[in-house]
Amino acid sequence: MNDTTYDVRIWKKIEVYKGKRKTTHTVRWRVATQEFREPHSTAAMADSFRSDLVAATNRGEAFSLTTGRPASWARAEEKAVSWFSFVRDYVDAHWNNASAGHRLDRAKYLTKATMAMLEEQAPGKPEDQVLRAALRNWWLNRTHRERDRPTEVDQALKWLEEHTLPVKRLEDPVVARQVLTLATTKFPESGGGSLGAKAATKSKRILSHCLDFAVEHGHLAANPVSYHRNPAGAIKWKPPKVNHQVDKRSVPNPQQARRLLDAIGTEGRSGHLLRPFFAVMYFAGLRPEEAVNLLWSDVTLPEYVWDAQGQEWIVPESEWGEINVREVAPDVGRRWTDSGQQRDKRPPKGRAEGETRPVPCVPLLSRILRDHRAAPRQGPDGLVFFGERGHQLATSTYAKVWRKARRRALNPQEFASPLAERPYDLRSACVSAWLNSGTPPRQVAEWAGHGLDVLLRVYARILDGSEDESRRRMEGGFDGF
Repeated sequence: MNDTTYDVRIWKKIEVYKGKRKTTHTVRWRVATQEFREPHSTAAMADSFRSDLVAATNRGEAFSLTTGRPASWARAEEKAVSWFSFVRDYVDAHWNNASAGHRLDRAKYLTKATMAMLEEQAPGKPEDQVLRAALRNWWLNRTHRERDRPTEVDQALKWLEEHTLPVKRLEDPVVARQVLTLATTKFPESGGGSLGAKAATKSKRILSHCLDFAVEHGHLAANPVSYHRNPAGAIKWKPPKVNHQVDKRSVPNPQQARRLLDAIGTEGRSGHLLRPFFAVMYFAGLRPEEAVNLLWSDVTLPEYVWDAQGQEWIVPESEWGEINVREVAPDVGRRWTDSGQQRDKRPPKGRAEGETRPVPCVPLLSRILRDHRAAPRQGPDGLVFFGERGHQLATSTYAKVWRKARRRALNPQEFASPLAERPYDLRSACVSAWLNSGTPPRQVAEWAGHGLDVLLRVYARILDGSEDESRRRMEGGFDGF
């Protein structure tokens, strides 16, 4: 049965609809008895599309009764690489050199982008949640792509393979805008609206890198979302303002930190195991993913010795110890790590393979760690910290204890505030204490694993007394008036 015809009529006038947010320019044409409409965001785009339709009729081309477009367009799109296969190739090409966390981020944000590259009103479409799960957990995961796929996932992937637009369609600014918008937007079940500033910026960066790959492989002439690479043709997108500074309200003072650590120590069966874990964040400024993977071989502690008569311990002249941050283990999930473990082990942030970051261990922390090491139970494989069942600490375990301890340790006003909402706030308290003690910022940056510029930008608001000192100096400048 022939599904094409030469009976085509194209309206000369382009319809213009002026809405509250945007103006739409719509091209209308008829194929046999069926009328078609194609909206565009600018008059130039609409006129160009109409001109292409007219040119096809002048060449004597047949039009599809299904799509309303010239049959040659469909054949060209069939030869074009689909977004579905392209995005898989992009993920696979960058899989080996990416951390598990970045693999997860790519899958998460490119799943959002893919939902904007689907054919509209295609029959048999599975539910959006099923499509997203199939993309994120299988199709965009090279390791798990063929593993244990439920029937509904197989069906969703088959549908996506048949109903995903060609990469070439991103040359249309309207399509590129839709992809970027959806990639930086929350899903409806999460409330919709734009992602947070950091997440939106990360999503756009991943999408732009993906489209650079499309340009490299000849699928696109230029990157439609990168102003840097395509200043003349990139769509305009203003990134949300990202606040990098630590919120002073979230940083506990020494009295509050002690209440929190004491509350943790009495929390259930694992409290005595977790108090030293949180103490390392507070007194040595370790990130949670650094502390959770700390080995005793990375910790140097001053030792007590018996006196000559063997009657009492002699306290060393200096009780300062040292912690060497050698390897971190962020909690990413078994799907994304090469080892199949929950945590992805890698060098510390900003460090090369084998490079460590020494951090001083204050006497109080030395005593806490010494007592912890002397306990009968020890962690697996030399781990300093471990869970009640003897395994490496899970994020859910210490997060649950932290929430309970925070409720017990803080008064109602403090609990309702941002104070110490996250264990990470203990690290912020430590770095703040180092800076406010007068330690040179360059030294603090080295201990904290920050660049100097990042340190000063992030902690600018929590330098105690800096404003008062500036005011005193300013006032002195007018002496003698």
